Amino acid sequence: MVRKSLTSGSHTTLARMLGFVVLSCLCGALVAAYFVPQIAAAGAAVSSSMNFYKGLPSELAVRPPAQTTRILTSDGKLIASFYEENRVRVPLKEMSPYVKDAVVAIEDSRFYEHSGVDPVGVLRALVSNVAGGDRQGASTLTQQYVTNVANEAKITSGREDEVILSGEKTFGDKVREMKLAIELEKKFTKDQILEGYLNIVFFNRGAYGIEAAAQHYYSVPASKLTLPQAALLAGLVNSPSLYDPVSNPENSLKRRNLVLDAMLAQVKITKKQHDTAAATGVGLKLRSSKQGCAAAAMAPYFCDYISHLILNNRAYGADTEAREQKLFRGGLTITTTLDSRLQAAAQSQVNSTAGANPGKWGASLLTIQPGTGKILAMAQNTVFLPEPGQFDTQLNFNVDAKDASGNDLNGAGGFQPGSTMKPFTFAEWLHQGRKITEEVDATRREYPLGFGWRDSCAKVVGGYSSKQRAAGLEAADDLQNASEGYYRRMPANYGLYNSINTATFAEVAQLDICGIDKMVAAVGLRSGLDGSEINMHQLGNILGGTAVSPLNLATAFATFAADGRYCAPIAIQRVTDFTGRALSSQQPVCRAAVEPQIARGVNSVLQDVLKKGSGVYINPKVQSKVPVAAKTGTNNSNGATWVLGYTTGMATASFFGDALNGQKRPGRDLTINGKHYDRIDGYMIAGPQWANYMLKVAKMYPAKPFPKPPASMIGKGGQVAPQ
Repeated sequence: MVRKSLTSGSHTTLARMLGFVVLSCLCGALVAAYFVPQIAAAGAAVSSSMNFYKGLPSELAVRPPAQTTRILTSDGKLIASFYEENRVRVPLKEMSPYVKDAVVAIEDSRFYEHSGVDPVGVLRALVSNVAGGDRQGASTLTQQYVTNVANEAKITSGREDEVILSGEKTFGDKVREMKLAIELEKKFTKDQILEGYLNIVFFNRGAYGIEAAAQHYYSVPASKLTLPQAALLAGLVNSPSLYDPVSNPENSLKRRNLVLDAMLAQVKITKKQHDTAAATGVGLKLRSSKQGCAAAAMAPYFCDYISHLILNNRAYGADTEAREQKLFRGGLTITTTLDSRLQAAAQSQVNSTAGANPGKWGASLLTIQPGTGKILAMAQNTVFLPEPGQFDTQLNFNVDAKDASGNDLNGAGGFQPGSTMKPFTFAEWLHQGRKITEEVDATRREYPLGFGWRDSCAKVVGGYSSKQRAAGLEAADDLQNASEGYYRRMPANYGLYNSINTATFAEVAQLDICGIDKMVAAVGLRSGLDGSEINMHQLGNILGGTAVSPLNLATAFATFAADGRYCAPIAIQRVTDFTGRALSSQQPVCRAAVEPQIARGVNSVLQDVLKKGSGVYINPKVQSKVPVAAKTGTNNSNGATWVLGYTTGMATASFFGDALNGQKRPGRDLTINGKHYDRIDGYMIAGPQWANYMLKVAKMYPAKPFPKPPASMIGKGGQVAPQ
């Protein structure tokens, strides 16, 4: 047994000696190549290596690693983050000095002395490995950085299967790594390389780079890391799982203290600092890091809208895959138009409006800034990523189903706007030279198919006749008003602020319907389902038959608020990449859509909606705060109810109804927040929702009095019918 043991030991020793000789030769070649690169080209035996070296410059282009994209409010608050690798790049000067010293001390003590490859370290590792000691890799920080950059490039280009981990490197891989490290040091300073390394290296638990690691493990920025915290994180990079402080706290502490020992030995810290730090515990203050709109700090549906705007925009890549790369790996900072103050108030209000809501009725608020088109708030009463039993959907109640190019926006597709469409007919009434107080005949309830509509663009016009419907002809119901007492002659403005259907049709009967078509198009109204134009020759659309999104409806009313100037809605103010370079964003796109005096005429009437019309029962306190105008709306089934209220500073669409079922459920015999309704109307729930919200936010965007229309537009006497 003894002889066998001796023989075995002799063989082992011989093997180690032979290995030492072979590896020493290889090491000598590497060192020679390091000091005298031209030796590597001495003969045909290395011709293949030279071919490899010729291709090195392109590989030395240090590609930016994947970074975290942040979506921010206009006032700088975080909405959500997007990433494949949780990383936020920070300059070296914004990292705790302990981080720099700790990483250099434990990973590469000669970092500031070598030129990318450390011959002393290579020889030391060879001797240790051959002699059977601890296995050492001898990779400098520069070499580690090279490997990380190369792997990131492979991941970015979809070649994840080519990623090489430390334990999988062949001798050829090491040669490549060393050569690249040497070349890298010729192009960058030591601090630039260290900065790059600390921003790319993996710290476990989804944290890439020191900033993400500091935030995740200690809930502080990298600049605020203390000595024991920096030492612990520096110890992680050698083996992120083995030294993870959450799952392996004992290993983590041992490794941290080893880092502290190295820092003390290299005179980076004092003995007192060392001992104090070594006596502390792990001391974690974990902050979970979740990405995407489901984990948004606020406004998840607005976040989802923003993500679709980026993914649908060719400015961010030639195809969807490229745009996804930009969003999830590009380190973008997307500053939006959202006002966090308005958003908080809107979200609180929709939750309050439909909190006790077993029937899962939808409530939403959306605010546009007149004159700019900026979306200031976008809220709804559902949960984007729900717990069991919650009212949930990922459909956005406030936006169209698709954008103008037919790309998905994840919107619900809009809702029937009901009487909120009437002001656009009234605007055309004024545009065609009629007066605000001109009398109309609101007694008429039937318009047969053969009625003589004015139609200069030769489109087919339907009719309203119960007799034709009874005869089996395809005609809609005859016109119905909410109350019997309104089938009479009345001023046009009285008919509008009281929302009288027969009064609106009496106007249409005297107008060129093509003008109404043009008016609706001018203020940006379109189908919320497919973006098509709304055909006002289909007379049901006069009273809101085609579904429209709150976003488009609010934008249309903002046109009246802005003295007739239409501004397309925008949500993205500024986009920069990780270097601060500006990328494509949305700029205000405005145009004259409605003549100012026409807009003023509409505004003058809609101010009376809250004073003495269909919105008189909505909270009157709003009118004491700011000059305000509004229009109520309800579809035929009461399944979609609205208030569109606006000042010169903000225009808001308030919706309540059957948001997820296409308004198929009638809004009748329902209970909301403990209150029973035989039927709902715009002023009942959507109205108070809007008013309560306005009481909180109206003065945040100062409103001026609406300019008055010219006296010549009002009409003789300017009298209003008695109430």
